[in-house]
Amino acid sequence: MKKIFFILTLCSVSLPIAAQKVLSLDSCRALALHNNKQINVSKLKQEMALNIRKAARTKYLPKVDAAGGYQYFSESISLLSKDQQSALNNLGTNLATAAGGSLTGMITGLVRQGIITPAVAQQINGMVNQVGAPMAATGNEIGQSITKALETNTHHIWGGAVMVRQPIYMGGAITAINTIATINEQLAANDADTKTQATLYSIDQAYWLVVSLKQKQVLANSYLNLVKKLDSDVKKMIRQGITTRAAGLKVDVKVNEAEMQVTQVEDGLALAKMLLCQLCGLPMEQDIVLADEDRKQLNVNLQELSTDVADKSSANNNRPELRTLQNMVDISQQVTRLVRAAYLPHVMLTGGYLISNPNLFNGFERKFAGTWNVGVIVHVPVWNWFDGAYKIRASKVATSMARMELSDAQEKINLQVTQSRFKVKEAHKHLMMARKNIKSAEENLRCANIGFKEGVMETTDVMAAQTAWQQAQSQQIDAEVEVKLAQVNLQKALGVLVY
Repeated sequence: MKKIFFILTLCSVSLPIAAQKVLSLDSCRALALHNNKQINVSKLKQEMALNIRKAARTKYLPKVDAAGGYQYFSESISLLSKDQQSALNNLGTNLATAAGGSLTGMITGLVRQGIITPAVAQQINGMVNQVGAPMAATGNEIGQSITKALETNTHHIWGGAVMVRQPIYMGGAITAINTIATINEQLAANDADTKTQATLYSIDQAYWLVVSLKQKQVLANSYLNLVKKLDSDVKKMIRQGITTRAAGLKVDVKVNEAEMQVTQVEDGLALAKMLLCQLCGLPMEQDIVLADEDRKQLNVNLQELSTDVADKSSANNNRPELRTLQNMVDISQQVTRLVRAAYLPHVMLTGGYLISNPNLFNGFERKFAGTWNVGVIVHVPVWNWFDGAYKIRASKVATSMARMELSDAQEKINLQVTQSRFKVKEAHKHLMMARKNIKSAEENLRCANIGFKEGVMETTDVMAAQTAWQQAQSQQIDAEVEVKLAQVNLQKALGVLVY
C-alpha cells in the first residue's frame, strides 16, 4: 500500500501544470452544474424560500411578548385636589371655628332673651375657648394623617408585562400567507430547474461544437495532405514537361486555401474550448481533450428518432417555465384571498401578566405586585367606501392576466415541441444522405486519382473530386452534430433535459 501511494505521489508531482484533462459529456455537465454561479444562487433562493415557509407556519402559533421599564415623574399622582388637601389639613380648626361661631350666636340670643346674664355668658365663652383649642389641634392631626395616607409617592415607577396573543380567526389571511410561502418554495425549485436545463443545453451546444471543430480540423489536415500530394505530383509532371505551369498554379491556390482552412479551424477550435472551459468553471487556458473528439463517427442510431422521450401533453408538467407560470397564477389567487381577508372580521385571544411598583392594586404600596388578565379582541370593518371591493376586483384581473400568459406559453411550447420533432427527423435524413454522399465522394476521388495517374484526367478533375470529398466529409460531421443537437433541443422542449 505504501508503495502504491509513493508511486501515485511521484506521478502527481511529475505531471506538468498544464496537463491535458480528458472530459466526457457527463463530466462537463457535472462541472457546469457544480460551478455555475446562477445555479448556486438558485439553491440559495430555495433555502431562503424554505425558511420563509417555516416562518409562515409560526403565524398559527401564539406569540409571547415581554416588556419592562422605569420612569421618573417630577410630580406624584394625587388623589386629592389642593383645596381638598388644605381642608383636610385644617379639619380641626375649621370644625372648631364653625362650632364656636354657632355656640356664640346661641349664647348671645339667650342673653337678649334675659335667660342668662352677660356675666354668665362670658364665663361660658371662656370655657368654650379652653375646650376648642385642643379639639382643633386633634382635628387637624386627623385631617393631616388622612392627607398623608392618600399620598401616592409615584415619582419612581417600575413596570413590566408579559403578553400572549393567539389568533383565532383572521379572515383566512394566515392560511393564504402559508400557501403563498409554499408556492414560493416551488417557484424557487422551478427557477433552479430552469437554470439547470439552460446550463445543460449550453454545455451540450459547446461540447458538440468542440467535437465538430476537432473533427473538421482532422479533415482539414487530411485535405491539406491530399492537396499537397497533388501539388507534389503536378510539380514533378511540370519538370518532366507532361503538364503546364498554369495547372501547377491552380494547385498552389488550392494548397493556400487548404492551409487557410486549417488555420481558421484551429482558431475556432481554440475559442470553442475556451468557451467550454468557461462554462465548466475551468481556467480558460486549460488544455482539455473531449472523449468524443477523436471518434471517426459519433454514436448515432438512425433507427431511433428519439421522439418518444415524452408526449406533448406531459411537457406542460415537465417544463419548469410552465410550472413557474402556474405558480404565478396560484400566488395571484392567494393574493386575492389575502386582500379579502383584510376586510373580514378578525378575532384574537389575549392574555398576560402585569407587574408594577408602586402597587396600583393596593393603595400605591411601594412593592412589586401584579395581576393576570385574559381577553378577546374583535375587529370588524364597518365602512370603507368599497375600497376592499375595488382591490379584490383588481386582484382578480391580475389572476386572469396570469392565466392568459400561461395559456400563451403553453401554445408556444407545443409549437416548439412540434418543431423540435421535425428537426430531429430532418437531422436523421441529413445524416443518412451525408453517409451515402461519403461513399460516392470516396469512389469519385479514387477514380479521379487513377485517371490522373493514367493521364486521362486533368488536375482540375482531381481537385474537384478532392473538394467534393472534403465537402461530403464536412457534411457528415455537421449532420452527426446536428442529430445530437436536435435531440438535445427536443429534450429541452419536452422538459426532460436532466443530468
